[in-house]
Amino acid sequence: MLKRKFFQQNRGLLLQQLVSQRADIAERMIIPLEELQKATNNFDKSRELGGGGHGTVYKGILSDLHVVAIKKPKKALQKEIDEFINEVAILSQINHRNVVKLYGCCLETEVPMLVYEFISNGTLSEHLHVQGPSSLSWDNRLRIATETAGSLSYLHSTASIPIIHRDIKSGNILLDDSLASKIADFGASRYVPVDRSGVTTKVQGTRGYLDPMYFYTGRLTEKSDVYSFGVVLVELLTRKKPFSYVSNEGEGLVVDFATLFVEENLSRILDPQVMEEGGRNVEKVAALAVECINLRGEDRPTMKQVESILGSIQSSETQQVPCTTTMLVNPQDGGIAKKDYPSTVNGSDESTRRYSIEEEFMLSSRYPR
Repeated sequence: MLKRKFFQQNRGLLLQQLVSQRADIAERMIIPLEELQKATNNFDKSRELGGGGHGTVYKGILSDLHVVAIKKPKKALQKEIDEFINEVAILSQINHRNVVKLYGCCLETEVPMLVYEFISNGTLSEHLHVQGPSSLSWDNRLRIATETAGSLSYLHSTASIPIIHRDIKSGNILLDDSLASKIADFGASRYVPVDRSGVTTKVQGTRGYLDPMYFYTGRLTEKSDVYSFGVVLVELLTRKKPFSYVSNEGEGLVVDFATLFVEENLSRILDPQVMEEGGRNVEKVAALAVECINLRGEDRPTMKQVESILGSIQSSETQQVPCTTTMLVNPQDGGIAKKDYPSTVNGSDESTRRYSIEEEFMLSSRYPR
């Protein structure tokens, strides 16, 4: 009776409706509590992968021998249950190699649980922000960025109903054994009807990555994900954390990066490893990042365009002769020489005007979650 009560409370009937369009999904998605207890040795502490304020993630092995990660929230808050239903509804309909796979969910406990494929190698954030002078290689950073752009392009353009992730950040990009990327955490994601250009929602996202225009207007479009992805590009180029970085002038990471780009002085903020390994392609990625973090959403590229540009840059990696840092840095002013940028980049005069007048809007490192 208690299991049945929790099933109803956790919107089990609604979930059955959501997946009823495909009977195989309906059968597969609802996982009994007993199966998860066996998979985790009754949620033994030794099976914990990590956790936080929202709950604990356990590693388990299902009866079909799939290795899984089981997300077990702590409190039965209505907001948590709504996000849970949203995540099931979205991930049950997504099939992309760079999006984490959802195996199913359990509705027989007070707090519903989600069961994902187990991704063994932690998050992009953990790999990027390690102690020491070096971290992920430039080739890996560029490939991860390209894969992530491809998965976002798929969500925006190819999925049956366009999906906006709404919380793109390095902590939500998982890496497997071969460092292939997998976007995770779709609890905050939203569908956008095909005949509409956006939706008005309560603002949700992560400090440092949140689109300023979405923050001020509540109007959510695909370009909000583009902004957040642009911040991830800046993070990959600088190895600095968007939510905690403050420049000597008191600026956040986005504003400081954009300002230094306009001044052709990016060498002050770039990760030395990137400058050493990336050659001229660093310039192109930096220019693309500035396009993505443009204050005006309509002036940002689409994720399809971003994917295309990054794919082109990645292809050129195998063809170009390795460059020294002297080719990257302008010896007269220590800055990046601005040339060979993608055609979408705005002129520097316009960029200077935009960032000097409206930079207060772009201090997304100060926005609350």
